[in-house]
Amino acid sequence: MILEQAPEPELPQAPDRPARSAPPLPLLLSARSPRALRAQAHRLRARLAEPGVRLEDAAYSLASGRPALEHRAAVLGRDRATVRRALRSLASGGRSGSVLTGAVGLPGRTAFLFPGQGSQRAGCGVELYAAEPVFADALDEVLTELAPRLELPLRELMFAAEGTPEAALLERTRYTQPALFALETALYRLLRHWGVRPDLLLGHSIGELAAVHAAGVLGLSDACALVAARGRLMDALPEGGAMLAVEASEEEVAEVLAAEYAGMGRAASSWPRSTGPGPLCSPVKVLNCGGWRRCSGPRGAGSEN
Repeated sequence: MILEQAPEPELPQAPDRPARSAPPLPLLLSARSPRALRAQAHRLRARLAEPGVRLEDAAYSLASGRPALEHRAAVLGRDRATVRRALRSLASGGRSGSVLTGAVGLPGRTAFLFPGQGSQRAGCGVELYAAEPVFADALDEVLTELAPRLELPLRELMFAAEGTPEAALLERTRYTQPALFALETALYRLLRHWGVRPDLLLGHSIGELAAVHAAGVLGLSDACALVAARGRLMDALPEGGAMLAVEASEEEVAEVLAAEYAGMGRAASSWPRSTGPGPLCSPVKVLNCGGWRRCSGPRGAGSEN
């Protein structure tokens, strides 16, 4: 009899992440006047020409050890040559795609707006996932919570190349809405990690649920359950139909529909002078209601309006 060690148990593998590329470093400058800001750029450019000066050290010292004065600039770059070229443009009063400038205005409040369906794109988040560990970890956490509630792995659909069958599935509401919720939640956590704190949170449609979760009203598990169910139920509605936005009251629209458009119904009323007829006609024909400002376009019966 021959005895040998038992094979090592197979552990679940974490999903592969694309190779990370270093993001550009921001070198932050500030001064009392535009002239002083240009002079500071000139001095920093000369300093970076000295041997042994690392961009990372310079960026850290500028961000943590200098006062934030009225006139400011951010110089972005991955290497000293790029940064020194940008600093030369700033010092001479020129323009550069690697330089952002501005002046401090009156203090205000910061608002985050979480958009709704229609803002999805093929490959959304793939570069941030490779470059920002905080974003990647947050997205992984949300996708893990959503996974048991979806039929297909959402990461593969989100990161699919444009024009592929997987990317086309991202247009299905059952996947669109969870993908947007996951992306927006991960972006929110990344901004918080960077120190950006909102005073106000707003959302449109599925973005409302992202805002509610960000505000702490819904935990991640409950939010994911609601998002997945919402997308699944809306995706199950029959296809076809259209919607029309009209600047008119519900009463005015109801009168015209009853008289001339028996196949249409009122779908939504956004505010007293904005009503959406639909979605029983296809395609929508513009209503000839004198004096009404209107816009039309095809909308599915599962429209978020």
